[in-house]
Amino acid sequence: MIPQITAILIDDHPMLLRGLSLLFETIDGIDIVATSTDGARALELAREHDADIVITDAAMPGVDGLGVVTMCAPHLPTLVLTTFDDAQLVSSLVAAGASGYLLKDVPPDDLAQAIRAAADGGLVLDPRIARHAQAGSTPPDGELALLTRTERDVAKLVAQGRNNAEIAAEMVLAEGTVKNHVSALLRKLHARDRTALALRLAKAFGL
Repeated sequence: MIPQITAILIDDHPMLLRGLSLLFETIDGIDIVATSTDGARALELAREHDADIVITDAAMPGVDGLGVVTMCAPHLPTLVLTTFDDAQLVSSLVAAGASGYLLKDVPPDDLAQAIRAAADGGLVLDPRIARHAQAGSTPPDGELALLTRTERDVAKLVAQGRNNAEIAAEMVLAEGTVKNHVSALLRKLHARDRTALALRLAKAFGL
């Protein structure tokens, strides 16, 4: 049996919002529990419905996709579903903590798979724009620009050779939370193991 994932859907175009809602009705295991045309309501709705993930458009008036990601990350996965293939936008959203970035013409099966992966803590990027997350208009500090602020803090301690318990104590976080951040670092920086990750981060931080 496919695990049920509850999601909030945000899009400022009512017709597109309705169309996406109807699409999700045909996808097993993805339950849209609330929708809104206002990005500012994303976190409120997610808390109200105890949602597993927020799916949002990128370009919206008021609170846009970046604003939604910033509100929700890192505690609530946020998948950006948009028509915009823009290098700066992709880099900014991934750096802010987006769990995924997909174009709206993605096949339904691929969309469902991506939502499940993102809700499970993965990072999912449409293959057509994945390169933008690591290239193009990346800020001067390179690959570190892909990390959220908390991930950077964890990354610096990993680079210093600290273990999860030591990092948790210093940052006043649960050890499980630190483990999740380290997993995100391994994934985002494509490191094969923690040793490779530590060496790569030490170089990136100039340690």
